[in-house]
Amino acid sequence: MKKFLIGIICFGMFASCEEVVDVDLNEGKPKLVIDAEITKNIQNGSSVARVKLSTTIPFFDNEINTVNDATVTITDENGTVYTIENTSEGLYEYQDFNPQPNTDYTLEVVYNDEVYSATEQLQTVVPLEFVEQQNDGGFDGESIELKAFFTDPANIENYYFFEGLSQRGDVYDVFDDEFFDGNPIFGFYVVDDLETGDEVTFYLHGANEQFYNFMFILLQQGSDSSSGPFETQPATVRGNLVNETNPDNFPLGYFRISETSILNYTVQ
Repeated sequence: MKKFLIGIICFGMFASCEEVVDVDLNEGKPKLVIDAEITKNIQNGSSVARVKLSTTIPFFDNEINTVNDATVTITDENGTVYTIENTSEGLYEYQDFNPQPNTDYTLEVVYNDEVYSATEQLQTVVPLEFVEQQNDGGFDGESIELKAFFTDPANIENYYFFEGLSQRGDVYDVFDDEFFDGNPIFGFYVVDDLETGDEVTFYLHGANEQFYNFMFILLQQGSDSSSGPFETQPATVRGNLVNETNPDNFPLGYFRISETSILNYTVQ
């Protein structure tokens, strides 16, 4: 009984030490976030322009502040203007945009009386060819690993953005062909609990060096391994968008135009 009472007292002492601490963080002025892309599927020729608009939120907030009252246009170098319509919360779309090679396209977003813009050209890509499955991967030797292969064109500087998406988890990566120029290479996909019958969709996007560097830094910051003195430290990553009205109030995000190869795979 004495030991039991001592245990009760000790538990009460430890429990009484718990205290909820409210952290008062400094909150900056919300910034506009622009996630904009024009993609052209090389398998079927379909294309679409999509622009997602939101503003930054305080650290502890969970809900995204979407922007639905902006004016969004894309203008090609010949002066043709395409109005990108608001189709749902924070999303603006234009179907069958069909970007052409070696042509400048300028995105313009007008929001709160300020003009944001970026100019890009279509980045080409090679097709995804096949998927190789390995069932004894991972640290435990029991995980399913997938490799989605493509062949890099020789003697041309190329950059790629790779996505592997499924209900089990998403994988993102970027490549430059410095060490595999003209050779087959693969995007690597491994997530926890991948099972037979799961559907995985692979996307390979053409990219330029600026977008490669932008995504490389973002992926490093979002990685579980991004720690230690020699790793990339969290910081504001600037994309290719500028604020023409007030340069100091720069937006976050990126505008890219890319050919895309899509490959669907069912885990065996």
